[in-house]
Amino acid sequence: MKHQDLTSKMTLEEKAAILSGKTVWQTMEIPRLQIPAIFCSDGPHGLRRQAGEGDHLGLNASLPATCFPTAATIANSWNTELGEKLGSALGEEAAAQKVDVLLGPGLNIKRSPLCGRNFEYFSEDPYLAGKMAASYVRGIQSQGVYACPKHFAVNSQELRRMAMDSVLDERTLREIYLTGFEIAIKEGKAKAIMSSYNEVNGTYANENPHLLLDILRKEWGFEGIVVTDWGASNDHAKGVACRSNLEMPAPGLDSARELLEAVESKKLSMDELDQCVDDLLEAILELSVQKRGAEFDQKKHHEIAREAAEESIVLLKNEKQVLPLKAGTKVALIGDFAFEPRYQGAGSSMVNPTRLETMENEIMHYDLQLAGKCRGYRRTGENDTALEQEALHVASQSDVILYCFGLDELSESEGLDRAHMKIPQNQIDLLEKLFQCGKPVIGILSAGSATEMTWEKNLTAIVHGYLGGQASASAMLNVLTGRVNPSGHLNETYPLDYEDTPAYHYFPSEERTAQYREGIYVGYRYYDTAKKPVRYPFGYGLSYTTFAFSDLKEEENGISVKVTNTGDTDGAAVVQMYVSLPKARVFRPEKELKGFTKVFLKVGESRTVSIAFDDKTFRYWNNKTGGWEIEEGEYLVAVGENCEAIHETMTVHRAGSTVEIPDVYQKEMLPSYYNADIQNVTDSEFAKLLGHEIPSGKWSGSLNKNDAICQLYYAKSPIARLIYRILTSMKNKSEAKGKPDLNILFIYNMPFRGIAKMTAGAVSRDMVDGMVTAVNGHFFRGLGQIIKGYFVNAKANKAYEKKLEQTGAEK
Repeated sequence: MKHQDLTSKMTLEEKAAILSGKTVWQTMEIPRLQIPAIFCSDGPHGLRRQAGEGDHLGLNASLPATCFPTAATIANSWNTELGEKLGSALGEEAAAQKVDVLLGPGLNIKRSPLCGRNFEYFSEDPYLAGKMAASYVRGIQSQGVYACPKHFAVNSQELRRMAMDSVLDERTLREIYLTGFEIAIKEGKAKAIMSSYNEVNGTYANENPHLLLDILRKEWGFEGIVVTDWGASNDHAKGVACRSNLEMPAPGLDSARELLEAVESKKLSMDELDQCVDDLLEAILELSVQKRGAEFDQKKHHEIAREAAEESIVLLKNEKQVLPLKAGTKVALIGDFAFEPRYQGAGSSMVNPTRLETMENEIMHYDLQLAGKCRGYRRTGENDTALEQEALHVASQSDVILYCFGLDELSESEGLDRAHMKIPQNQIDLLEKLFQCGKPVIGILSAGSATEMTWEKNLTAIVHGYLGGQASASAMLNVLTGRVNPSGHLNETYPLDYEDTPAYHYFPSEERTAQYREGIYVGYRYYDTAKKPVRYPFGYGLSYTTFAFSDLKEEENGISVKVTNTGDTDGAAVVQMYVSLPKARVFRPEKELKGFTKVFLKVGESRTVSIAFDDKTFRYWNNKTGGWEIEEGEYLVAVGENCEAIHETMTVHRAGSTVEIPDVYQKEMLPSYYNADIQNVTDSEFAKLLGHEIPSGKWSGSLNKNDAICQLYYAKSPIARLIYRILTSMKNKSEAKGKPDLNILFIYNMPFRGIAKMTAGAVSRDMVDGMVTAVNGHFFRGLGQIIKGYFVNAKANKAYEKKLEQTGAEK
């Protein structure tokens, strides 16, 4: 241990107390030993440091900060240098606002397009996600601030996220859901990581020894701190035993007493407690000597936000080269998003921007004639004939129609998964009427994740800005007018229909269990292998110029390829390297992304770029031997502009390390996985893949502390069912307004145990037990437990506080 001299001076009560937060955002300080508190803040794409009393979901205002594009947007840049630059700006703002740990970036895999938080995650591909996350981490930590990648791990849905078990096989866990985190830890050197709400194969992530000890600490060599997601602690003692160092937000001293009881009963050893305290002290002492409070350059950071948005915009369609717009083009600006932009998602990541651009205002600074501007539709989805007629009139006065549309706030939010992949129908109805005007319609799309695009035939061009942050309007206009040549490429696949997605039958979950039956076939890995047509493939993106690839060669430890700008505009190419093993014995996807680089080329310029092989290029996880291995064979290395547009291929031989193929990995035993026919995997086949029986996720007849409050609808207590109806009504009313009440959603999906972890010590574990007793039909007995628990908890809290004060006075 690094700080044994300090831990030896701490009392047992101080050790137990310091491992939980004091407030929503601050850790506990120990004044007598001059151990200060450190401050955490949300910040995947911009800082959300609240000025007054903190709350997890952002009801109280936060200090102004630069709202950069979301992770899903920046991943479209395929530029790790840009990620590092953005991360450095985030770290600089964190330091300026006296924040020590920035809670981000978000690193979960986009298993399904319907996850409500996909806007906060990089990609469906773990390699791209990991490389981009590592770049953010390097940038943030260059400013003396800890980055905290989240949510570790297999956190792919918002529905009942605190009361849900992710069930998957070890190979899928390793190859898909952990690889991004591995890259962020090993290459980014992240000094903190956030554990997720859910269970992973029956054990909560924050107390999962396989995740936190076997993999994170031992295999990856992580020496930083593990921070729980806010309210994610289930059994605090088990978490500490797994070196989870900081339980947040502010569970109160009942959590500290839980550790004291665990030490006394030998459930938790003193060595385990001391190790956890030592890890946290290392972070506190390192962070407390960093300079904090300096001003940051708001103008410069706004320009970085614009640069990031520009490089991440994806040109999906450009018929007749309608773009870029010629100087003096007479345009109609139509769409509610032109006036009130969708530039970030909703939830704990919501930023109070230092400045916010709109298309309505920014278009005045460009050499375009504005025929008119109007909202055209209601973003909340209601039909409005008057707005439609105004839009059609404005369109009739123009030569080109700029139509700003996309997903509204209700579609993409923490705490709420999407119900479908569609754009609100009233926006599409207006689009179809604009198309009938017979003029080019340029669709300017705003959304944080994939949508169905049956309407694309009504658009001459489609420019996808994702959620581009506070400078997204000028970034978009720079692309539309040709000041910037678009170079973004999709970080995810756009399927033809939601029914085509690999997890269609398995997402989000059946009662408490989310079964990852699709296995390793996530995103393009499925579409490619199953030969399923898509709207836009993974890695897709157009440019105002063209590129040629040639002279693919194998180097000592990688490949090189010549890229030439063959068009008439300077621009940047994204070179993507995919690897496959055509005659593999172990089933695997058709191809997998294993390297990429972005190169800017002037007209006619050629450049030879190199992409290195690394430890992830040829590996697969062998469930039988419990390790990473290479299967011997002739690997196909393919280079292109997206996973379907492959321009150059070559084969490279690799000697194998595999001696034992897993017994179950035979075509006759796992036909669905060898054929990538994984939308209807049977129970018996999934059980074979898991290597054990499928755990039941059925809710029992009685609720327990780990069941979610939304399950009160079948509680035995009529009062509990009434509470459920009231809460559901409040939830539905907030959603009907178009902007969900995030605190209601949080409560709706929270398990009973979370009440004890999210109320700053006002509610104890014993009181939660009383609540569970009450909702299970024993109302008065439960009420008695709650009342008794209240007084016992209050008395115990005072006694603990007094002991801490006396210790301080004595020393």
